[in-house]
Amino acid sequence: MRNDFDFAPLYRSSIGFDRVFNLLNNAQRLQAVDTWPPYDIVKTGENEYRIQMALAGFAETDLDISQERNVLIVKGQKAEEKDGEYLHRGIAGRAFERRFELADHVRVENASLTNGLLSIQLKREIPEEMKPRRIAIGSSAETQALQIDAERQVA
Repeated sequence: MRNDFDFAPLYRSSIGFDRVFNLLNNAQRLQAVDTWPPYDIVKTGENEYRIQMALAGFAETDLDISQERNVLIVKGQKAEEKDGEYLHRGIAGRAFERRFELADHVRVENASLTNGLLSIQLKREIPEEMKPRRIAIGSSAETQALQIDAERQVA
């Protein structure tokens, strides 16, 4: 079953959202093709996340994790084992590359591999200069209020 969405009507009625539509189109294309290895994305705090990937049979030396701008890349390449003839091979050990689009100011804290489960900790830290701040409203130089003298009339 394939779900195709036509974003063309949205392009005509929006300005400045090109990147959003490109991300949606790319995600739709990648989802149909790339479904292995399975993964979960868990929100563990207000600005903390964890990506968990099921990588049974992979060792730490078989994996490579990198971050390029707003893209987290996880690659796996397992060495081929020649210790017999397989009658049935149900445990996937093929090479893979999985990409995750990260929001601005998200960085990788750490990664660990335990019992075939790769956990990648992410944290979003907005720089101080980009956080909203309150601006006090002060009065400008005080001006003298003029008193209108009702007794003086110009003839």
